[in-house]
Amino acid sequence: MHSEVTDDVYDLTVRERGDARYRVFLVDGDVPTLVDAAFADSTDVVADRLAALGVEPERLVITHGDPDHVGGLAGLAERYDLETWVPAGLDLESGSADHRYGDGDDVGGFTAVHVPGHTPEHHALVDEGRDVAVLGDAVFGSDARGLPAGYFVLPTGYFSADLGRADASLGALLAYDFEVGLVYHGSSVTSGASEKLERFVNFVGKPE
Repeated sequence: MHSEVTDDVYDLTVRERGDARYRVFLVDGDVPTLVDAAFADSTDVVADRLAALGVEPERLVITHGDPDHVGGLAGLAERYDLETWVPAGLDLESGSADHRYGDGDDVGGFTAVHVPGHTPEHHALVDEGRDVAVLGDAVFGSDARGLPAGYFVLPTGYFSADLGRADASLGALLAYDFEVGLVYHGSSVTSGASEKLERFVNFVGKPE
């Protein structure tokens, strides 16, 4: 299934397991761009979603190296002859990177923001012109943890290489304004996303 989250930004869900969903995001425009690649065995599913939209991607950007984000890189890159962007420090088991990027770099109109903790190389991608941030697994949607949708929570320690660092690194995102915060697990936040993230980071009673 696919759905338009905001103008020309699409959630391409490739797999559902109970209440859990696994996604790729498509940002349509002058250079249609996929953000993350899902699983190694989901290339055909992504292709089906793209065909239904009538869009052929030209660029693929990876946020981090978990298998549900980078597994399909080689298959999608070969299928569509994609220009690929991969974080510095991420060792690829398959496929290759045309470009490596780091904190503050311009990545096809996005600004890359290094938010390590979930994984060491993890980056979020912010496009203030579109009012959108792709947050990868820096945060989950609150309903991924059984709470009402519309807010953010941290991934559990089970899913994080360094949960304390993941929490602290969210502060780097507070320099940016965005209405929509896209996440890969749970529901994306489609209104007031940067303000909600700021309240999550700077919670009442937080020590100075």
